Amino acid sequence: MELTLPHDLSPWGMFRAADIVVKAVMIGLAFASLVTWTIWLAKSLELFGGKLRIRRAVRAIGEAATLKQASRTLDRSGGPGALLVRAAEEETALSAGALDHVSGDGLKERVTSRLSRIEAAAARRMSRGTGVLATIGSTAPFVGLFGTVWGIMNAFIGISQAQTTNLAVVAPGIAEALLATAMGLVAAIPAVVIYNVFARSIAGYRQILADAAAGVERLVSRDLDFRTVAPATPLAAE
Repeated sequence: MELTLPHDLSPWGMFRAADIVVKAVMIGLAFASLVTWTIWLAKSLELFGGKLRIRRAVRAIGEAATLKQASRTLDRSGGPGALLVRAAEEETALSAGALDHVSGDGLKERVTSRLSRIEAAAARRMSRGTGVLATIGSTAPFVGLFGTVWGIMNAFIGISQAQTTNLAVVAPGIAEALLATAMGLVAAIPAVVIYNVFARSIAGYRQILADAAAGVERLVSRDLDFRTVAPATPLAAE
């Protein structure tokens, strides 16, 4: 029996000649790679817009003299910065009747509690989807390795059936197996890198959220200190 080395050893040719199991592995890894880059694009845009909004909110909160002034500045803007200000304003309004009889410590605690929940919800929302990257980065190499093992196993079965060690019998199966390994790495490496980049970026986003919450707490504390000041003062007039 004459055996010749196959001419079509391109990635597409190897995919077409691969076993159904190896094909399924390759298709799964290609889909995982597509998911990785889709998440990268969507999350990059989301992080860029989120950081832009929260930085504007931090700037507006820092420039405001009172909570009401910050609320007017952020009245038409969305995002967690405006939510932080509105939550503090709502809690202050609910506690207004008791402020003449008790200290403002209870109000400060309630405002801090509400702000921390808004921070946590915004951080969770921004982290959504990154877990998929971690899963792909940790499992894709092993999925590719499974395709490799299966391809090599088929190669040895071909050697046994042909009763020859001719390279023409061994090469296709080995090539297909190595292609599965390569696709596993192609899916895993970008997923791990992108996950780490997003982890650092989300940590920075959380820090900006914390700055915004701290600014709101300062405004609440300032309003409490000046609530008995005569309206003639510039701060009370705000």
